[in-house]
Amino acid sequence: MPSTVVHVAFAGLVGVALLGERFDTRSILVVMGCSALLDLDTVIGIVVPGTHRAALHNVWIVLLPAGFLLWDAVIREESIVRARWGDAAPRVAWATLAGLLFAHVLFDAFFNGVNLFWPLHDRFYDLSGTLLVTDQRGLVQTFVEFDAGALADSTTRGTTENTHYRTGFDPTRDEPATDVERIFPIAATGERFVLALAGYTAVIVRIVEDRRSA
Repeated sequence: MPSTVVHVAFAGLVGVALLGERFDTRSILVVMGCSALLDLDTVIGIVVPGTHRAALHNVWIVLLPAGFLLWDAVIREESIVRARWGDAAPRVAWATLAGLLFAHVLFDAFFNGVNLFWPLHDRFYDLSGTLLVTDQRGLVQTFVEFDAGALADSTTRGTTENTHYRTGFDPTRDEPATDVERIFPIAATGERFVLALAGYTAVIVRIVEDRRSA
């Protein structure tokens, strides 16, 4: 699964792209820091087994704040967010939510799955797959597969009662972990290492440029 290091780097790329003229050190740290916070459900999962990749890895983490931001910007005559945190706050908030969605929730969903609709619907969905074009089958995707009109086993996983994602903090479930190796990944594949390197490099370059122009 992608490590927090990779999630934060990916969020940094999203922030660099979306913050635009609102970019500064504080703003990009908000975008990246909020992405890191979602992995706190690793610790929550120790207390409430099964809630890792559920408690903070669901669509509501993004949709509820997004709904509030739309209400604040469209319906209200005066924005609470802008009045409280300044004119840049809405752009920072939207960039942060985009980072949460693409750099964390969906990123993990396409790497072994997340409990997308928890707690309203307790089911892990694994969207790992491929998208390709062949000369015989045309466009083929295996992210979401069906079997006899229902989601195939390759797409669905268990519930919080019977699903466990191994981490360095919580390597086992309901078993002694004294002799189990605790692994804390930084970049489990070369692709993720390159992604992390690109993300942190882009953020550092933008911060340097921002400070030089100040």
